[in-house]
Amino acid sequence: MELWLLGFDIGGTKCAAILGKTDGSTIVPVEKTVFATADFPNPYDCIHKFVVEAETLLKKYPSAKPASIGISCGGPLDSNAGMILSPPNLPGWDEIPVCRLLTEHFRIPVKLCNDADACALAEWKFGAGRGSDNMIFLTFGTGMGAGLILNRKLYSGACGMAGECGHIRLAEEGPAGYGKRGSFEGFCSGGGIAQLGRMYAEKHLPLPWCQSVGDLETVTAKTIALAAAAGDPAAKEIMAESGRRLGQALSVLIDLLNPEKIVIGSIFQRSEDLLRTEMEKVIEQETLAQNRAACQILPAELGDAIGDIAALSVALY
Repeated sequence: MELWLLGFDIGGTKCAAILGKTDGSTIVPVEKTVFATADFPNPYDCIHKFVVEAETLLKKYPSAKPASIGISCGGPLDSNAGMILSPPNLPGWDEIPVCRLLTEHFRIPVKLCNDADACALAEWKFGAGRGSDNMIFLTFGTGMGAGLILNRKLYSGACGMAGECGHIRLAEEGPAGYGKRGSFEGFCSGGGIAQLGRMYAEKHLPLPWCQSVGDLETVTAKTIALAAAAGDPAAKEIMAESGRRLGQALSVLIDLLNPEKIVIGSIFQRSEDLLRTEMEKVIEQETLAQNRAACQILPAELGDAIGDIAALSVALY
């Protein structure tokens, strides 16, 4: 039976209202509208914008009668209370009862989920994690967070903060991420790889991708990845270091949680060839053989559609 759903993806840079449908085996985002988060700094104005955009979508599809709404948003959240609790990338969103406000308007169930958890649901049900009982999804984008599927259930922990693996310290010194030098997020995120690049460039100027001190601020993870893909030795070593640190952190997760699949998005999905070799070397050295043999490490399958499918998956599950 075909089921219509609404998904709201709340991000620090942009927001999206998505109308989609599912037959249970697939989810299809039918149409969406996107707007800049900065255009609506007041959270209540932003929520009203979501209402307006959703109503516009529903008018275009008169047969669409959504059964529920799913919201994907960066934490911290209180999913049970349906409240957004001061995410660092959403200034002013302090104890915002988003689920109650939307329920009052649409008169259908509204569910709120951390964005990494929402992506875990999407990849587990409709992407690379299909068929697994125990799966870890890692964001590896702007930051590093995890969504955990354990014994075929989303695991969120005592206060909804399970999966904050980016905060784990991997080294005493290193690039900063999640407010901590040498953290998993510091080594394995867009901002972290950019820091690694700048740290390397400061010692080895000039480089093809960073000619002078004045160019340091222009170095991004994309700069490094493109240079590495083109064969630049320095950029390849920076990506290799990120790969080694990825392997270090994955080794802990593999032995601790014994998953069948670890699905990794964003930068890993795009630059797997630059990261996997060093990652696998570390995992080979660090993990128990039985756990290592039971676990596949896969790039995310849903690509650029993952945010849309994630929000819709929250509505469904």
